[in-house]
Amino acid sequence: MEYYEGIKTPALKMIYRGIISLQRFVCYVCAIALPLIICYQVVLRYVLKAPLMGIEELLTFFIIWLYMMGGSVASEKRCHIECGILTLYIKKEKTMKIFKCFKALFSFVICAWLTRWAFWYFQYSFGLWKTSGILKIPMFLGESSMFLGLAFMLFFAALEMIDYIRELITFLKEEKRV
Repeated sequence: MEYYEGIKTPALKMIYRGIISLQRFVCYVCAIALPLIICYQVVLRYVLKAPLMGIEELLTFFIIWLYMMGGSVASEKRCHIECGILTLYIKKEKTMKIFKCFKALFSFVICAWLTRWAFWYFQYSFGLWKTSGILKIPMFLGESSMFLGLAFMLFFAALEMIDYIRELITFLKEEKRV
């Protein structure tokens, strides 16, 4: 939420706050449900000697949601994994700001492409409405996490790109004054 204060548009603030709330809620629910389900299965299997079929199947839904929402949280906090080898060789501040703009643009384009594919898969999964093997849970519930997570990542990639472009423009204006 540290970038929330920098957003000027009320509609964008509302969208940002809504995405953050949904991300956090899904992550909390999944992070609590996973160990509880695993403990429940361990108690059933090893203490009561009565394993419950389908627990592993149920876990996959929580795992995929936690993974995709965790990725979007990392995008929001801008702490996602990156290989910063080129940044070690860039010495000029102007060059670094230009590099960050191109890096953010490249991330945005790749994320948009992946989100497009995830949306197609989302539509396909919704139309097919297949179910899981044992519990008969609609697979759409798990597969939709890819589209939603990538859509959130795309939103945050756009904000990051806008921030870097603003930084570059501000730097260039200040450079001209001097």
